[in-house]
Parts: sequence; structure tokens; C-alpha cells
Amino acid sequence: MIKDTRGQDVVIEGKRPIWQRKIFLGLSVIFLLLSVGYGVMTQAKAQLSIERQALDIARVELGTLVREVSANGKIVAAHAPTVYSPEIGVATLHVKAGDKVHIGQLIVELSSPELSNELKQQQSELARLEGEWQRQKLESRRQALALTKSLDLARVSLDAAERENRRAQLSIKSSLISRIDLEQAEDDFARAKLNYAHAQQEAELGQDTLKFELASAKSRYERQKLVVDEVERRVRNLEVRATVEGIVGNLLVQNKAAVIQNEALMRLVDLSAYEVELQVPESYANELGLAMQVIMRVGAQELVGELSAISPEVNNREVTTRVKFVQHGIKGIRQNQRVLARIQLENKENVLKIKRGPFLNVGGHIAYRLRNNMAHKVPIELGSSSLKDIEVKAGLQEGDEIIVSGYDAFTQADSVLIR
Repeated sequence: MIKDTRGQDVVIEGKRPIWQRKIFLGLSVIFLLLSVGYGVMTQAKAQLSIERQALDIARVELGTLVREVSANGKIVAAHAPTVYSPEIGVATLHVKAGDKVHIGQLIVELSSPELSNELKQQQSELARLEGEWQRQKLESRRQALALTKSLDLARVSLDAAERENRRAQLSIKSSLISRIDLEQAEDDFARAKLNYAHAQQEAELGQDTLKFELASAKSRYERQKLVVDEVERRVRNLEVRATVEGIVGNLLVQNKAAVIQNEALMRLVDLSAYEVELQVPESYANELGLAMQVIMRVGAQELVGELSAISPEVNNREVTTRVKFVQHGIKGIRQNQRVLARIQLENKENVLKIKRGPFLNVGGHIAYRLRNNMAHKVPIELGSSSLKDIEVKAGLQEGDEIIVSGYDAFTQADSVLIR
């Protein structure tokens, strides 16, 4: 059964007056004419029309511009000392490449018969000089005793002569002795005084001589002791021990090989301290500086470091740099692990910046600023650039929107309508 049209009917209470319908119709015509006129004027003003979806639009912002350079590198050991042979000899290796080593562990032992023989000779000479020193001590005591004896005898003779002189003085008053006997007693007393004075001087000189000879013997002994200590140190160094906690990197000599002094034996790798080795493009070499901050991504970790060394030479149009970590206790990193890094060359605050884009291909001297669906070409001046943003020095203000995609389709038009 076909339904009727009662559901589509609308009840009209009454017809509008003719003057209201004329006014409504006039306003509609005016609005239509204005819309068409605006579109015609806009189309006439714009030299080109492009869809918005085909463009990349960015806003000029005020903020901090971090100028960076990207670089690739790898994790390396901060300490990888090379072990050298301290003497000439035959090397016996106690470790293999890849073995773990601890500080103080014996890794290489050298056999040097010449050095062992030299140690025995020097020890024998030391024993001889020690015997001479001890003998000199005994001789000094014996000579000191003889000097003391001579001084004492001279003192006894002086006392005896003094008594005889006093007795002669008393006897001459009583006329018991002759004048000649008195003079003889006085001469004997003077001679005894002179002998005692000389004995004192000889004793002092003898003591000084004995001290000098004893000190000379002791000095020869101590000098030889230093020689023996040095040879013993060289013999101890024949046992080469690890200086780091880590692993054996690679062996540079074969087991039981004859080596010369200062020949490289092996390389150790310290696994407790790491650094990053980065390769930076040559164009940024003059801008690099020590202590620059570096943001690194190692696996899933983002780590912070700073430049600690910059190579003075360029290889394959790249400069090698070293980065040390700022954090402590870093875990989960391995030697030769790949690193992606950003070196912060410059940090500017409170600057106008815009997102980087293909619009820079035209030289960075112009941009299309977007206002009311119209893009107008304006001259601009750009400054420092980072990996994401670029500094705006002149031509734009904060909040302006510009087209940062390529301008190939704009054909150098002064204005473009954005649909």
C-alpha cells in the first residue's frame, strides 16, 4: 500500500507581506554579489593558487637555538695500555688473547741470564764493601785508642815534670840543688807542656781522619747498595704484571720468543672506563672546542658527555675526537658499540627561530608569509642553524606563519592564494 504525503507537509501559518519578501530577496542578492566580488578581487590579486594540503607551514617562535653537528662513532676503552719488555730476554706468556686479567696478575715472565749474573756480581761487591766498612770501624777504634793512649802518656809526663819543677823551686830556696838543676827541671816542664799540646792536636786530627775514612767506607757501601737495589728492581720487572682490570686485547709476540728491551708484548683493555670516538666532518673542524657538550644515543640510552680531545689531523675528510662521559656508573655499553651523537657547537637564548625546510634551497633570502589564506613573498635574513631550526634575524616576527616547504611550484610569484 502506498503511503500518502502527509508526513512531508509543513503547516504555513500565513504568507509574509510583500515588502518583507522584497527586502529578504534584496539582501540575498547583495550578499551574493559581495561574495562573488571578493572572490574575483582575491583571484585578481593572487598570481597563483595552491592547495594547503600540499604545503608545510611553520610558525616563527622565540626560544633557545642549539646549534649542533651530528657525528657517528663507537665506544672505545679509555685506557688500553700496551705492555713492553723491560729487558732483553726470552718471553714466557701466561695469558692468551681475550683472557680476563686482574691488577697485579702475572702475564709475562722474562728469562735473562745476563741480568741474573749481573745481580750476583753486584751482590758480591756489596758484601766486600760491607766487610771493608766493618773492618774500617775496627781500625778506627784501634787508632782512636792509640791516640788516647798517647795523649794520656803526654798528660802523665806533664804532671811529672810539673811536680819536679815545683820541687826544684823549693829546693833552690834552701840551697839544696844547684842553679843548673833548677834550670833542667824548668826545661823538662816546658818540654812536657809542649808534648802534651802536640798530643792534643794529633788526637783531634787523628779523630777527624778516622771519621773521614769511616764515612768514605760507608759511602762506598751505600752506593753499591743502590746499585744492587737497581739490579734487583730490574730482575723483579722480569715478571710483568697487569696494570689494569680488564682483558688481553691482542698478543704482539709469540710464546718463548726472544725479545729486545722496550719491545711491545701485548695490549690490555681496561673495561672499567670507556670513552667515545667520534668522526666529525672536516667542515666543522675549526668550530670544535674542548669541553663542548655532546648528546649521545647508545642503543636505547641517551647519554651526556663532553669533548676531551680533538685530533690535529684530518683523515678521509673527517676529524677524530674523543668524548668522555659525564655520568658515572654507566651500564649496558660494550667496546666498539655504535654511537650516534650530536655535538652542541652553540647555544643561543631568546632568538627568533623557524623550522628548517626545503625553502632554504632558494638561498634563505626570501620566504612566503601566510596571512588570511594569502602567502606573500617577503625578504628575510637568517643566522645560525641547528639540525631542526634556523635563526631568523630580520623580516619576520614572533607568531608569523611561513611556508617552509619547497618553492619550486611558486614560480617566483609575489603572492599565492592558499586554498
